[in-house]
Amino acid sequence: MVPTDTLHVTRHTSAFGSMETVFGPAHPALAPLIGGYLGYDEHTLAPLRRREPATGSITVIIGFAPVRVWSPRDARYGPGSTGSFVAGLHDGPAMVEHDGHQAGIQLDLTPLGAYTLLGLPLAEIADRAVHLDDLPGWDVGALVDRLRSAPDWSARFAQLDEILLRRRERGPVALPEVVRCWELMTASAGRIEITALARETGWSRRHLGARFRETVGLPPKTVARLLRFEHAIAQLDGPPRGLAQIATEAGYYDQAHFNRDFKVLAGCTPGAYLAARMPAGGGLLA
Repeated sequence: MVPTDTLHVTRHTSAFGSMETVFGPAHPALAPLIGGYLGYDEHTLAPLRRREPATGSITVIIGFAPVRVWSPRDARYGPGSTGSFVAGLHDGPAMVEHDGHQAGIQLDLTPLGAYTLLGLPLAEIADRAVHLDDLPGWDVGALVDRLRSAPDWSARFAQLDEILLRRRERGPVALPEVVRCWELMTASAGRIEITALARETGWSRRHLGARFRETVGLPPKTVARLLRFEHAIAQLDGPPRGLAQIATEAGYYDQAHFNRDFKVLAGCTPGAYLAARMPAGGGLLA
């Protein structure tokens, strides 16, 4: 069992309805691969649509109720109505909508963690959201039944630990050069030059791009852009600060560059993003 004293429970009500979220850490052996488990149970007074900006992580949803997933840029992005899905790295926003109730567990995997735990090259799911059942080795119906019948969130997270530890043992492992590139990119929040990555690995830029894209899903330059944007979003969600200062610290040339990237990756301006935030970290209204 995951110790209950390691769980962080948040409950809130607002004009939209009520939400309970429960965050729990994954097993220590999984820590380099996954940011933890987020259980959620939300009831709203009407159908609710959220905007999901692009990020540098792979999102896996094990859903206990159906949702609809799609990209406003490309209707082929999402699987339509689904309970459980995985979203590969993508260079634009997605939309997720439910009819008044959603519940389940969200896993945010690092790309290298997803490569191992999902068991496939992430290029196969880049810029896509796919049914979890379509991935090798997942019996989603049995998994959802097992998790829903567990007595509490602690027991659900413990069951996921068991499943993911087994997948970790038999899953593929990224090449050391790709691992090193990812470490350097995350340490610099996407600000490292691609030529420096090629120098570090001893590979040509072309070979680096091919190997990195196969494993992580997108080219190094695009992933660096996502990490830079993710860093800026974290600053934007923190204490109030000027946009120009955030843009500079995140490595953008200027605020205009920041605004352009924001519109592409979040589908809105920074000002619209701030105005669309829901109470108590409830996400971003579409």
